Amino acid sequence: MREPTTDHRLQRRQFLTRTGSGLGAISVNGLLNPALYAGTGGDALEEQRGVRHFAPRARRVVFLFMAGGPSHLDLWDPKPQLQARDGSELPPSVRQGQRITTMTRGQKQLLVAASPMRFRQYGESGQVMNEHLPRLGKMADEMAIVRSIHSEPINHDPAVNMIQTGAGRAGRPCIGSWVSWALGSENRNLPDFVVLLSGSKGQPVISRYYHSGFLPSRHQGVQFLSQGDPVLFLSNPKGINQAQRNELIAGINALNRRRLEVVGDPEIEARIDSFELAGRMQTSVPELMDIRREPRHIHEQYGTEPGKVSYANNCLLARRLLERGVRFVQLYQRGWDMHSKIKTRMPEMCRTIDRPTAALIEDLRRRGMLEDTLIVWGGEFGRTTYCQGELVPEFGRDHHPRCFSMWMAGGGIRGGTALGQTDDYGYNIVQDGVHIHDLQATVLHCLGMDHTRLTYRFQGRDQRLTDIGGQVVHRILS
Repeated sequence: MREPTTDHRLQRRQFLTRTGSGLGAISVNGLLNPALYAGTGGDALEEQRGVRHFAPRARRVVFLFMAGGPSHLDLWDPKPQLQARDGSELPPSVRQGQRITTMTRGQKQLLVAASPMRFRQYGESGQVMNEHLPRLGKMADEMAIVRSIHSEPINHDPAVNMIQTGAGRAGRPCIGSWVSWALGSENRNLPDFVVLLSGSKGQPVISRYYHSGFLPSRHQGVQFLSQGDPVLFLSNPKGINQAQRNELIAGINALNRRRLEVVGDPEIEARIDSFELAGRMQTSVPELMDIRREPRHIHEQYGTEPGKVSYANNCLLARRLLERGVRFVQLYQRGWDMHSKIKTRMPEMCRTIDRPTAALIEDLRRRGMLEDTLIVWGGEFGRTTYCQGELVPEFGRDHHPRCFSMWMAGGGIRGGTALGQTDDYGYNIVQDGVHIHDLQATVLHCLGMDHTRLTYRFQGRDQRLTDIGGQVVHRILS
């Protein structure tokens, strides 16, 4: 058998030279000419991928997700009457046969645990919240607190899936991906949807919580890091300069485009877009992520520490992302899964989020961005009225999806309002229940979209974020 000759092999230099022309040249042009994708070109981009059914009140969203399930009873929904019932058995008439987790199912008694926290009224609206949130309290008149959110899953993973994707099972697109797919970006040099993580305790935050599911993969969230390389694999490999990398990407994309012409697979097109976006991000992201460029008073306002991974740093990064045209920014702050030590850990977590969250609201307001930026704060569920284990000074609470609290502020929201009411035990909703699908419908409404008309055909069905449910919560809208 004859050995193949090198005459028929395409050498690397020849490959790059040949594919660098034609379609490859288009890719290089896109990579090397960021001016073609200036952040001020939002109108043109929205004409290409703008799904709006009516005039929006908000252009962008920042979702401050408190992973672990923050206790509504110890933050936003005080029940002083529980002091007199502290240590008593939770009445069966209150529990109503609710399914509970395996962590407390075997307890002989479900003992009522009054909150060890104290509460204060804030603002002209008199919003009631934990006294360890004094700076956020100054923003009370910007906030609409909903004390009657409810869901179904009782464990973290399906509960996070539910609030992010509208379904307890994994594999569906998250809300950020739906918004990216519907509205596109205002800055072609950055992703439509960016994710920032902080906090080291509690349940893991996994990438499928910000995945695009059956939507094109270009709409999945891109995680930015506040330490080291801002985006994984964005920097050039050792020994490869920018020109060489641009040529290589151009060649790969030329092959991808030829394959796309043959098979018409939209995922190939998404891959091309990802390569080209990565090239543009090499220029845009380093400047964006360098929060040291911010003036001293901004660092003092947020409580930031450049170079560290922190919620404060991520709140400042969120503002920088939003002002550069990123459509949806998702922050995950872990540490709220308090199965024990609420008395100690709740004040700690309040101190972690109080200053940066208030600073983000105030900073957006000062820059004229709050009026068209929607802020959402909340976790996957609340916590039980009864304690987990024995009722000791450092008790904890179990998961409780039947009722919990979230708040919204900014574009389209009527600040200084409170909606919903729970019973004397903070266990059941007695007025104005708001399902997770209602919350999602309301977010889309603020962005100018009818959730029943935002659909994507998949497996023979028009799929929706809100599935077959969802009602816009008009009472918290301005």
